[in-house]
Amino acid sequence: MEVKRILKLEVQIPAEAFFNVVGTKDENLKFFEEIFGLKIFARGTSIIASGKEENLDRFEEFMEKVSSYFEVGHVLMPSDIRNLAIGFKLEKESLKTQKEENFVDTILFSHKRKPIMAKTPTQKLYVETIKQNDITFGIGPAGTGKTYLAMAVAVSYLKQNKVNRIILTRPAVEAGEKLGFLPGSLEEKVDPYLRPLYDALYDMVDPEKVADMIEKKVIEVAPLAFMRGRTLNDAFIILDEAQNTTKEQMKMLLTRIGFGSKAVITGDITQIDLPKTAQSGLVEAINVLQDVKGIGFVKFSEKDVVRHPIVQRIIEAYSRYEEQNSKE
Repeated sequence: MEVKRILKLEVQIPAEAFFNVVGTKDENLKFFEEIFGLKIFARGTSIIASGKEENLDRFEEFMEKVSSYFEVGHVLMPSDIRNLAIGFKLEKESLKTQKEENFVDTILFSHKRKPIMAKTPTQKLYVETIKQNDITFGIGPAGTGKTYLAMAVAVSYLKQNKVNRIILTRPAVEAGEKLGFLPGSLEEKVDPYLRPLYDALYDMVDPEKVADMIEKKVIEVAPLAFMRGRTLNDAFIILDEAQNTTKEQMKMLLTRIGFGSKAVITGDITQIDLPKTAQSGLVEAINVLQDVKGIGFVKFSEKDVVRHPIVQRIIEAYSRYEEQNSKE
């Protein structure tokens, strides 16, 4: 005879926060049941949970985290709390995986010993696709980790001597003819377009080492126009903001890739800044290269946004707005 011990936990919620925590028609409680593997219901201003002790402990820890936000004056909407639950689960699963598998899912340790790893199923698929293909396209909204994870894999490959250098590039869309009228040297003119790539790099590698690697051409950060006429062997190439490449620029870069090289192309086809008369090279590449062996495509969605929860809400709001307008 098997006896299962079912325990109960009662969590008292402040009245002013109660409806935000439980959600409309108790939708958050149903969500929590799925996330934590418990039976959960509301009674008065309390939440009653029953289930295995381990799951109850995790739920209690999560509720303490939620309470800490309200205690310091933050107002969390029901969707914010659901996002917190997802993040809490991913964080716990990552810690468990690291402990059990000795950090095998970690892509890279930053110079501050911070483990960098995929946090969503799509991100995990993305990292695996990069490793298995010569060229990978990461397509989706801001905040999904497209460029950051590609950078982590690139630095990892460099440290393992799988490539000899990293090449980071972006199209300087707004430059064009106006570039010549901007003050400063050419490097100073294009630097603002490349700054996001530097920011991701500095998060992974000591800034002093980055400067030394750039000086020695081990890492090259340059506008896309600088790639013309080159053959890029033994390199890890990241093309960021690829939605703003022209058809000619995209074809130019893809045909620069040489032996021993790997390329990741990232972009968001809903954020194209090209003139209306110009077709995005990324959009064309998606249509042309789908069935080419050695090229992988990973599409991210709003669910993969790992920035502040408000970023996900903004993206969802714009998607609804654009969908509604397209029907009119």
